[in-house]
Amino acid sequence: MAKTNNIETNKLTNQRLSIQISLSGLSFSILDVSSQTIVALKSFKKSRVLTPLELLDYLKFVIDTEHLKQNTYSQITVIYRNDLSTLVPETLFDETNIADYLKFNNKILPSDFISYDQLSNGTVNVYVPLVNINNYIYDTFGAFTYKHYSTLFIEHLINLKDGLDSNMFVDVDENQFEIAVLKEQKLIFYNTFSYSTKEDFIYYILFTAEQLQMNPETFTLVFSGLIDEDSELYEIAYKYVRHISKGNQDLGFQFEPDMKQIVANNPILLTSFTCE
Repeated sequence: MAKTNNIETNKLTNQRLSIQISLSGLSFSILDVSSQTIVALKSFKKSRVLTPLELLDYLKFVIDTEHLKQNTYSQITVIYRNDLSTLVPETLFDETNIADYLKFNNKILPSDFISYDQLSNGTVNVYVPLVNINNYIYDTFGAFTYKHYSTLFIEHLINLKDGLDSNMFVDVDENQFEIAVLKEQKLIFYNTFSYSTKEDFIYYILFTAEQLQMNPETFTLVFSGLIDEDSELYEIAYKYVRHISKGNQDLGFQFEPDMKQIVANNPILLTSFTCE
């Protein structure tokens, strides 16, 4: 389940803060709960992969320069986006063996702290958060909850009411993307892939479709994240998959017109505001 660091607080506002963390940068958003308005949403990307220590310094810089410490928040969520995660059926999950689940697919260090989120579909998402980031957020803001990015992505898809059958959902970031396939609101496939070229990108999509016996002439490929109809990723996908769309990312929040593009590029970050 998602972990919460607990601390007493007497000053609460109607604002919620979500921070998305990866080794290539970070994003943050602030929601005014009373008006359901996104009052801030910014993304910061680095040209190279940072170390955890470098990332902490960069996070401190962003929080200071964006004056985030000047506010008090009723809820704070930290979202970790990395490939150090794996899904385990709840019936097979044993917290005393938590490190063993990650060892099958990931290289982890003895010093790594391992956590997990419990999903509503009967699976457990085991992953590695960053302890130095958690400690800093706790010292700076107090109580907060942290989750893995894939937890929010999968839960968002499970909660969709229509159009899940025979669809492949691809959430795109720079040099990384997630693929999820659901049938009758049940997750049948999820994985994260790294890519450096558009050929890498379409290869993993078509390979996944082949393994799941999904016909590119009949299934719908639904994109979200850092992709639009003018991008080379969208164009090459359209050559091989007949039905493509950019998913509806409307979560019911209000925002200024000049925020439209960055809102479209960060749908999963915003779904954190819909989770308790």
